[in-house]
Amino acid sequence: MTGETSNHGPGAGSGFPTWVFIVTGLAGFMAMLDNLVVMMALPAISEDLGGGIDNLEWTVSAYTLTFAVLLMLGAAMGDRFGRRRMFIGGLALFTAASAAAALSPGIDALVAFRAAQGVGAALLMPLTLTLLMAAVGPKYRGAVLGAWGAINGLAIASGPLIGGLLVQHISWHWIFWLNVPIGVLLIPLARWKVSESHGPNNRLDVVGTIIVSLGFLGIVFGLIRGNADGWSSPLIVSSIAAGGVLLAAFVWWEMKVDEPMLPMRLFRNRTFSAVNLTSLLMALGMFGAIFLLTQFLQTVQGYSPVEAGVRLLPWTGTPILVAPIAGILSDRVGGRPLIVLGLFLQAIGLGWWALVAEPDVSYLTQLAPMILSGTGMSLFYAPVANVLMQSVRTVEQGVASGSNNALREVGGALGIAVLAAIFAGQGSYDSPQRFVDGLVPALWAGTGVLALGGIAMCFARRHPAPETSRPGGDPAGEGAARTDPVVKAV
Repeated sequence: MTGETSNHGPGAGSGFPTWVFIVTGLAGFMAMLDNLVVMMALPAISEDLGGGIDNLEWTVSAYTLTFAVLLMLGAAMGDRFGRRRMFIGGLALFTAASAAAALSPGIDALVAFRAAQGVGAALLMPLTLTLLMAAVGPKYRGAVLGAWGAINGLAIASGPLIGGLLVQHISWHWIFWLNVPIGVLLIPLARWKVSESHGPNNRLDVVGTIIVSLGFLGIVFGLIRGNADGWSSPLIVSSIAAGGVLLAAFVWWEMKVDEPMLPMRLFRNRTFSAVNLTSLLMALGMFGAIFLLTQFLQTVQGYSPVEAGVRLLPWTGTPILVAPIAGILSDRVGGRPLIVLGLFLQAIGLGWWALVAEPDVSYLTQLAPMILSGTGMSLFYAPVANVLMQSVRTVEQGVASGSNNALREVGGALGIAVLAAIFAGQGSYDSPQRFVDGLVPALWAGTGVLALGGIAMCFARRHPAPETSRPGGDPAGEGAARTDPVVKAV
C-alpha cells in the first residue's frame, strides 16, 4: 500500500451515511460503555464470585489495559489488512468475549474474558471514526463529528446508570449479555453496509506493542498485588522493576525502528508532551476515584445500584451539558486556559469530597463536589483534542490522537491500581468507617495527581505550532489537510 484506497459504492462520501453511522456508533458506544458499566456491578460480582479488592480491580483494569496498549496496533492493522475486516474481527471478538464473561464460573475467568473484551475493543474502536469519515460527504462531516463525540460522552455518562439498572433488576451477568445481541446484529450489517478501505501503513510495530504491553502489565500487576503480597516481596519488586525496564526498552526501540508505533521525536514538542502527560494524570485521578466512589455509594451508604448510578449523574453526566459550551469558549480564549481550569476544578472537587467523606454524609453535601468535578472534566475533554492536533503536523495527527487515547486508557488502569492500593493500605471493606478510612487518603492522592496535571499544562505553549518540516527536509503536508476531519479524528 502506498496510499489510501477504498471501494465505496455509488454515492459513498456524498451524503449522510446513516447505516455506517448506526453501525460504527453502536460499536463505539459498546466499547466505551464497558469502561465504566462494570463498576456498578463490583459489589454483586464480589458476592457471587468471591475475591477481594485486587480481583475487583482486575475486572476493570484487564479491560482498560488491553484496550489501551493495543489501540494503536488496532489502527495500524486496519490500515494494513482492511479497516472493515479488522472492525468486524474486533466486533466478533468483543461479542464472543462478552458472552464468555457473562458465563464466567469464577473471578479469574471473568478477568481473562475482560482482557479479551479489551483486545476486541482495541481492534474496533480506532476504526469506527475512520470508516465513518471515509463514507461521509464534506457537507455532513461537522455534524457527524459532533454526533460521534456525543455518543462517546453518552456512553461514559450512562455507564453507571445502565450498570445499576441491569444489576438491580436482572443480574450482573447482563452487563455483558447486553453486548451480545447488539454485536450479532452489527456484524452482518457491517459486512453489508460498510465499504472496505485501507490506509498507507505497510508495517506493524509488533515488537514495540509487545514490549509496551508487558511493561504496563508488570507495573499494574505490581501495584494491584502490592498490598496483598507485601511491597518488599520479590514478586512485587521484580514485577514493577521489570515493567520499568521494559518501558525504557520501548522508548529505545521506538527511537531505533524505522516505522515506530509512537515516534519519540514528537515528545520534543513541549505542548504535545504536556497534553499527553495531563491526559494520563487526569485519567489516573478520576478513574481511580470513580472506582472507589461507586462502591462507597453502595457498600457504605446503602444505595441500590440504580440509586447509585442516578446519584453519580451530576458528575458523569455533566460533560454532555457543559462540553459544547466549553468547545465554543475554546475557540475564543484558547484551549490551554480551559484545560488548566478543568484540571484544577477536578482537583478541588475531589479534595472537597475527601473533606466531607463520612459513612453517613448526606447526598446533598456530596452534590457540589460532584458538579465541580464533572464541570472540570467537561472543560478538559472539549479543548484537549484541538490543542493536541495543533501541536503536530497534519501527517502526524493520526498517531498523535492514537497515542493520546492510549495514554488516557493506561492512566485509567494505573489510577484504579494506585488509588485502590492506597485504599487497601489504609482501609478495608470490614465496616463503613474502615472503608472511609481508606477512601479519604485515596481521594487526596487523586487530588494531588489532578493538580499536578494542571501545573504540567501550564508549561504548554500558549499558541502551539508544529514543526514545519521534516528533519533536513521540506514541509511535510502542511496546510492543505490541516483541518481535515478524517485526519484529526482518527
